[in-house]
Amino acid sequence: MSAGAPGPVPFGEALRFWLKLGFISFGGPAGQIAVMHRELVEQRRWISERRFLHALNYCMLLPGPEAQQLATYIGWLLHRTWGGIAAGALFVLPSLLLLIALSWAYLVYGQVGWVAGLLYGIKPAVAAIVVQAVWRIGGKVLRSPRRAPWLWAMAVGSFAAIAVFQLPFPLVVLSALVLGWLGGRFAPSQFLPAGAEAAAAVAPARAPPVALIDDHTPPPAHARFSRGRLARVLLVGALLWALPMAALLAWQGEQGVLGAMGLFFSKAALLTFGGAYAVLPYVYQGAVVQHGWLSGPQMIDGLALGETTPGPLIMVVAFVGFLGGWHTEVLGPEARFWGAALAAAVVTWFTFLPSFVFILAGGPLVESTHGQVHFTAPLTAITAAVVGVIASLGVFFLAHIARPLPGGPVDAAALVIAALAALALVRFKLGVIPVIAACGALGVLLKTSGWAA
Repeated sequence: MSAGAPGPVPFGEALRFWLKLGFISFGGPAGQIAVMHRELVEQRRWISERRFLHALNYCMLLPGPEAQQLATYIGWLLHRTWGGIAAGALFVLPSLLLLIALSWAYLVYGQVGWVAGLLYGIKPAVAAIVVQAVWRIGGKVLRSPRRAPWLWAMAVGSFAAIAVFQLPFPLVVLSALVLGWLGGRFAPSQFLPAGAEAAAAVAPARAPPVALIDDHTPPPAHARFSRGRLARVLLVGALLWALPMAALLAWQGEQGVLGAMGLFFSKAALLTFGGAYAVLPYVYQGAVVQHGWLSGPQMIDGLALGETTPGPLIMVVAFVGFLGGWHTEVLGPEARFWGAALAAAVVTWFTFLPSFVFILAGGPLVESTHGQVHFTAPLTAITAAVVGVIASLGVFFLAHIARPLPGGPVDAAALVIAALAALALVRFKLGVIPVIAACGALGVLLKTSGWAA
């Protein structure tokens, strides 16, 4: 191992980090990826910039929550299959437990003044986290406009496609994939992985810090492709889906609520290209209109809770499951809470199971392609497009907090909180948790004092 590289990461230390990440992963995928980049690439140096982005590009191609899949991928690289399972599960578990508690409080206690103030302050902080993600990832990926005009064009084009023309995210990713493939053939220098030029230009005495999984670190033995291993992963994944589903159908029958939830959210998990926002209309149509597990206004409230709690935004499905289990009393009226909690757990299981299978099955193929421009150019192009998509999400959040009601007055206080949070994150490089806590406290103060509407 090169001098300066951190030593092997003990499994216990990794577990503590993944658990911490599960509690601080606010801000949707953009904020979560920014947190992982800062912690894993810049501070802990468990993985290099190029390897991190290579893994991220693969996760962006998959249906499902890309930030959770990225955590699973890196955990798998570090500590084999159990490392990936632990990283992905701990990314989700705190959010699931928190949403079960908040869903119960939502149903039993309704609106509480200080809670509204807390959410009022956290929402601008979420927008600032997205701005920080654009700053960090864009600065690493795009290089200068003169050196990489194609990547800049893709970032700007994807921003316009999402923010102005409202084109679907999968179409943006597919377009970037095709353009990257063409660019890799006809202009490969435009699509060098992030940091490649800098690494070649820097003298050895001034080489950047070396990561544990560095640019040229060969894949470990467990990350090398094997047909036998691929078959085993697919078989185990199929069993982990089929056995719980068979148990639910045998217990409650074909018309049972839990079996219907498992089937519905299994389909939803395979349609989540482009993140939670892309699949929410499908979830709304099925959960509200078709099955009646909750009402339309409750679905919107659940989205607000999902946006302001750690974990993937698609965790709003746990809220949907909890309310569906509560209203249908799946374990009877005397065990209403436990039935609702069981429904939330069932929904979460069937929503996230495909993500683990995608990473553990496809990871070895992805590891075999890093450093090969004809393979990495399409993925680099996708990263550039994602910078534009994240920027469009930041604009969406800022517009929403600036004018919560269409045609209503501008909320200057919320914009001030967002500006202060962005300054703290980008300029002073404060941690995500202190910034969110401070913004939440400021929101409570403004709400209780009457300064905020």
